[in-house]
Amino acid sequence: MFKAALITGCFFLYSCHNDYQQVQDLAKKTIPTDKATNVTTYFSQGGITKAKLTTPLMTMAQGDTPKTEFPKTLHVDFYDSVKLQSKLFAKYGLYYPNKHLVFLRDSVVVFNVQGDTLRSEELWWDQDKEIIYTTLPVHIRKPDEKLDGDSMTADQNFNHYTIFNARGPINVPDSTLPAN
Repeated sequence: MFKAALITGCFFLYSCHNDYQQVQDLAKKTIPTDKATNVTTYFSQGGITKAKLTTPLMTMAQGDTPKTEFPKTLHVDFYDSVKLQSKLFAKYGLYYPNKHLVFLRDSVVVFNVQGDTLRSEELWWDQDKEIIYTTLPVHIRKPDEKLDGDSMTADQNFNHYTIFNARGPINVPDSTLPAN
């Protein structure tokens, strides 16, 4: 009887042995991912087109925090009703649809219709607040001046902006009172 129990116990111990890598692979969560190429998509609020995005590759991952990634550049045109207001380019982008936030990095460039150009290595776009911002250095080139700063916030059309710790020529209107 003891011999039968020992053989049975050894059999169960041997059969319960698992390969460590197989266990690790089973424990990994797989997040469904969709891919699309040569994408053009529109963002709207209240039935009004606010932006048009084009990208050669877009991946969408579902999960606890859904996200859409643009690993091979993206281009966004921003509109005010129907009229084009600004253009944005970046080598990489990440969109969080539940938060309406877009993160851009690597050679980010924004142009507006006034001829102003913004360059930064990183930029956030908050769709709900209709603003763009960064905490990294910015370089702004206007037709008649150059500005650099440590960070910036602006409306999404890049028409009005605030540069923090700005350096460069800043045009300030004359505030002196005329002589009587």
